[in-house]
Amino acid sequence: MIRFVLLLLIVGASAVEVQRPRGVPLSKRQFYEEGKPFTCLDGSRTIPFDRVNDDYCDCHDGSDEPGTAACPNGNFHCTNAGFRPMFIPSSRVNDGICDCCDTTDEYNSGAVCQNTCRERGRQERESMQKIVAIAKEGFQLKQQLIQEAKRGIEDKKSKIEEIQSGKKDLADKVEALRTVKETVEQPEKEAKERHLKAWEDKKAVIRAEKDKAKLAQVFLELDTDADGFVSVSDLQLHSELDPDSDGSFTEAEAQVLLGGLDKVDSVGFESVWNNIKEKYVSVASAASTETPQEEVPEAAADNDSEQLPEDENPEEEDEDEDDDEEDEPYEEEYRSPPTKQTPEKKDDDDDEGTMPPYDPETQELIDAGQKARDEFDEAEKALREVDDQIRNLEKEISFDFGTSAEFSYLYDQCYEMTTSEYIYRLCPFSRVSQKPKYGGSETSLGTWGKWAGPADDIYSLMKYEHGMGCWQGPSRSTTVKLICGKETTVTSTSEPSRCEYLMEFITPAVCQDPPSDDLHHLEHEEL
Repeated sequence: MIRFVLLLLIVGASAVEVQRPRGVPLSKRQFYEEGKPFTCLDGSRTIPFDRVNDDYCDCHDGSDEPGTAACPNGNFHCTNAGFRPMFIPSSRVNDGICDCCDTTDEYNSGAVCQNTCRERGRQERESMQKIVAIAKEGFQLKQQLIQEAKRGIEDKKSKIEEIQSGKKDLADKVEALRTVKETVEQPEKEAKERHLKAWEDKKAVIRAEKDKAKLAQVFLELDTDADGFVSVSDLQLHSELDPDSDGSFTEAEAQVLLGGLDKVDSVGFESVWNNIKEKYVSVASAASTETPQEEVPEAAADNDSEQLPEDENPEEEDEDEDDDEEDEPYEEEYRSPPTKQTPEKKDDDDDEGTMPPYDPETQELIDAGQKARDEFDEAEKALREVDDQIRNLEKEISFDFGTSAEFSYLYDQCYEMTTSEYIYRLCPFSRVSQKPKYGGSETSLGTWGKWAGPADDIYSLMKYEHGMGCWQGPSRSTTVKLICGKETTVTSTSEPSRCEYLMEFITPAVCQDPPSDDLHHLEHEEL
C-alpha cells in the first residue's frame, strides 16, 4: 500500500498534461481520437466526435461527457499534476466548488480556485516519508524480534532436553520411593488392623456384657409376679411383641416366642431374648414417653411401685439417674416400636469409649509410613511439574506465532487502554476484557480464537471469541487489527456491531519491508 501511494505521488508530481478531451484519463486517451467517430465505452452506440463533451448525454454509461455534468452516471478525471490523480462524479463539475486541486473541474463556473496540487503533494509526500520511516524502523525491530524468537526457540528446545534428562532421574526416584512406601505401609496396615481388631473385640465384650445385663433387667421386668419365670401371660402384657402386629397378641403367638413352652426361667429366657429384644419396650420407658409423670394416676403409680423389682423403683431411678443414662442407649438399641418415640440412639463409641491410642511400636510404624508417603507425594508432584513444564514449552514452540515467530514476544503479555468509561485489556493469544473505570466486575470480550486476516495477509487480524454473553444477544467477540509501528500498544477500541468489538493494536511484528528510497526506479505511468 505504501509503495502504491508513493508511486501515485511521483507520477502526479512528474505528469505532463497530454492533449485529450477534458475529464479523460490518460489511460483512456486512445478511445477519444479527434476527427474520428466516438464509440461509447459500453459499446452501446457510436456518435460523431463533436458530440463528445457537448453538454448532452448520448451514451448510457456517460462516457461521451467526461468533462461535463450532462450524464448523471459520468465521472470526471482530475489530472492533479503534482498530486494524486482522482475521479469525481460528473455532477460536481462546474458546481462552484473546487473538488480537483488543479481546479480543472470548475472551468466554466466562475468559481475562484487556486491550484493546490503541488502543496498537497508535498504535504502528503512528507507524511508518507514519515510513514515509510516508521515502517522501516518497525521492520528493523521486527528483524530483531525474529532473531530473538529464534534464540528463544533454541533455548526452549535446550531446556526441554535438559528437563528430559533430569526427568529420568526423577522418575527413577519416584519409583524407588513408591517401593519404600509400599514396603513400610504393609506392616503399618497390619499393626493398625491388629489394634482395630483388639478394640473391636473389646467393644464386643462390652456389648455382650451390656446385653447380658439388659437381658437380666428385662427378665425381671417381665417376671411381674417375681416367681422366677416369664410366662405367656407376662409376654401378652407387651403388645409390641405381637409377631404379626394385627392388634391381637394371642397365647399361641406368645407361646411360640417362648419356644413352645408356657413359661421359661432365666436360663431359658436367653433364647427368647434374641427373638424379642428388637421390639421390646420397657414399662418404665413406655410410661415416660406416653404419659407425663405428673399426669399418672396415683393408683397406677402405686401399682407400679408394688410390681417392679427394687432396682426398677422410680425413686431409686432418680437417685441412680447417671447410671441409667449410661445404659439407656443400649436399651433403645433393642427396642424400636413403630408407634412410640424413643430417645435418640447414641453412637456406640460414646458408650464404649473412644479407641485407645496406638502402642509405641504401632505408632512408630505409622510415622514411618506417613514419612514415606510424604516423600513419595513430594517426588511425584515434582515429576508432574516437570511434565507440565515440558508440555508448556512444547506448546510455545509449536504455536503459530507468525511466519518467523515474530509475534512470540507478545505471549504472556498484556496491554491496556483506558477510555472515559472503561479499561480495556488485551492479552495476545489469551483473552480480551473490559472493566469499568470506576469499579465493577470485569467482562470478557473473548478468548483467543485464531488468525483471521485474508489469505494473503492472515497475520493482520486476530480473532477472540466466546466472551460473556450479551443480554438477549450473542456472546461477545473481538477482532484485533494489527498496525505497523515502533511501539507495542492498543490505540483504539470500538463496537461497530452489537457485542462485536474492534481494537487497533500497534506492533512492529506486523511491519513489512518498506519501498526502496530510490524512487526513480518506479515506473512513471498513470494508474
